[in-house]
Amino acid sequence: MFTPSTLAVAYRNSETHIRDLAQRLQLPKYRLTSELKFVTDYDYLLMHQDDALVIAKTGKGAPKPVSVELASGAVDHRRKFGGGKGQDIAKACGLTKRQGLTIFDATAGLGRDAFVLASLGCNVTLYERVGFVRELLCDGVDRAKMVVDIADIMERISLALDTIFEVEEEECVDVVYLDPMFPHNDKSSAAVKKEMAFFRDLVGHDADADSLLPKAMLLARYRVVVKRPKGAPYLNGEEPSFRLDGKSGRFDIYVKRSLDHN
Repeated sequence: MFTPSTLAVAYRNSETHIRDLAQRLQLPKYRLTSELKFVTDYDYLLMHQDDALVIAKTGKGAPKPVSVELASGAVDHRRKFGGGKGQDIAKACGLTKRQGLTIFDATAGLGRDAFVLASLGCNVTLYERVGFVRELLCDGVDRAKMVVDIADIMERISLALDTIFEVEEEECVDVVYLDPMFPHNDKSSAAVKKEMAFFRDLVGHDADADSLLPKAMLLARYRVVVKRPKGAPYLNGEEPSFRLDGKSGRFDIYVKRSLDHN
C-alpha cells in the first residue's frame, strides 16, 4: 500500500483545491515546477492535467498518467462492442435471469466494471477503500455525468463516501461484486496494460481481502460475485457455488438464493 513518502498531491499555481485534497488524503503537497521526468522527490503525484485528476509516475520512461475515463477509450469501446449480456461479468451477476439488478461494487477501482454493469441496466453503487483512488473515481464520475451520450447510464451510478464495512449488516442489495487486488508474479504482470502497471504497484494488494466475502454475503440478497485472476485461491478459502472461467481470469459466484425467487 502507498505511503506518504511515495505519493504527494502536486500543484503548479493555485493551491486552494489542492490544499483541501491533500488534507482529505493526509498527503504532502508538492509544487510542480518541472516536467514529471525530472521529479525525484516523489515516485507518484496526484495532480490535475487536462481538466482531469490523474495519478502520474515520475522519472524518465514513466507511462502516461492514469485517470478514470468512462466516456471514452477502452470503456466506451467495451460498451459498444463488448458483447452486452453475453459477457462473463453479466452472466456471473445473473443479468440473463433478472433485469434491473441493484449491485454494490465494493472494490470499484477505476469504475470500469461498474460502468459495464450500469450500461446493461443495473443500478450500481460504487465503494472504494483507497483514498486517492476514490478521489480519481469521484472526478471521473463527475466528468462522465456531463456527457450527454451516456447520461442514462450515469443516472444508474452512485458513489458511496464510505466502504461496505460501514453498511448495516442486513440484506439490502441484489448482488455484491468484488474484485480485490491480487499480487501478480512477473510473468502475469507482463500482461497488465502499461497504463495500469504502476497503479497496481502503488495500490499493492488487499491484505484484508478475505474479510470482504463474509461482509458481502450478509449484504447480498441473491449472490456475491468475485473476480479473480487465473490460479488465484478462493477468497477467504471458501469454494463458490459455481465459477465461470475465462482465458486470463474467472468469476467465482456464491449463491444465496435463486434470482427467480422474489
